Amino acid sequence: MAESPVSFDMIILGASGFTGKYVVREALKFLNAPSSPLKSLALAGRSPAKLTGALEWAARPGPPPPGIAILTAEVTDPESLRRLCSQTKLILDCVGPFRLYGEPVVAACVETGCDYLDICGEPEFMEQMEAKYHEKAVQTSSLVISACGFDSVPAELGLMFNSRQWGEPAVVNRVEAYLSLESDKKIVGNFGTFESAVLGVANVDKLQELRRSRPRRARPVLQIPGPPPPKGPTIEHQQKIGLWAVKLPSADSVVVRRTLSILIENPQGLPGAKESSEHRNRRKDFWSTVKPAHFGVKIGVKSLLGILRISTVGIFIGILGRTAFGRWLLLKFPSVFSLGWFRKAGPSEDEVSSASFKMWFMVKDTAIETLLQRVTENLTRR
Repeated sequence: MAESPVSFDMIILGASGFTGKYVVREALKFLNAPSSPLKSLALAGRSPAKLTGALEWAARPGPPPPGIAILTAEVTDPESLRRLCSQTKLILDCVGPFRLYGEPVVAACVETGCDYLDICGEPEFMEQMEAKYHEKAVQTSSLVISACGFDSVPAELGLMFNSRQWGEPAVVNRVEAYLSLESDKKIVGNFGTFESAVLGVANVDKLQELRRSRPRRARPVLQIPGPPPPKGPTIEHQQKIGLWAVKLPSADSVVVRRTLSILIENPQGLPGAKESSEHRNRRKDFWSTVKPAHFGVKIGVKSLLGILRISTVGIFIGILGRTAFGRWLLLKFPSVFSLGWFRKAGPSEDEVSSASFKMWFMVKDTAIETLLQRVTENLTRR
């Protein structure tokens, strides 16, 4: 393929999809801003008409800024993906579920040396891409990073921030995140998220098989001081934040553990292909302050009834997602089996604008816990 000059700083692939159009809206806030490196942008997908409509929607109430290109590409057409990669420094992929549509995009980026980001929250896809394309990506200097959305940026930033706040003699043992979704209207999720969860249950055996077939990575748990945290109750009442909570089977914990494993193998972080001496020093200074810790995520609601609703949806997906007929039922009638939390049309604009999330991080310190335990034991003996 003949090389053409890079025309765009970034191309958003799948820009006309439900999530893609919101990504476009955020990208426009940074386009040509004084301190932003984003000076040129293109949108890509199957339908130019839908891409144009998404751009107009994202730019409202004003007109779209000039110079944003509309490009046609299809994930089933490798040549169209390579053509995209030849025109940009970075592909931001919004076409999911990624276990169905993501690999051709990763392959094209790695082949051409283009950088790749996505909004994936699917552990199987992320680990498969690393297993298949890591060595080639190193050769072509292609940066491939998943989970650059709600899964799992808040979780990773929270772990990093909290682990860096503690200095000797305090030692972080665990960081627990509590997620709460809030809205003035009704909480409604995008159908793509529901579909990814269903397919994740269907492919859980493949994920375990993949992990068994690969060399074992460094185990962060071996580097964490103090005893492992107790299992704790299935349903937890956190009075400090006023929530009832239950474990959330999201990608967050997996992504954080993978980051910590890489950090143990590379205590000063991963070097960039063309980093300056200033960047090298900043990288080493930052990553040397991030400490490993046990990490978990729970979803919180304000009542036990909400916990019952979450558990019921989890049981539906966990049982029905194991069979082809069960998956058909789940994906045919998402509103029924999610008790109204997901629907094929997705949330309305009003429902999106009224929704928000909070994530609390609670840190447990080994030194303080040990001291409290000793004080308790001494008082008990007396």
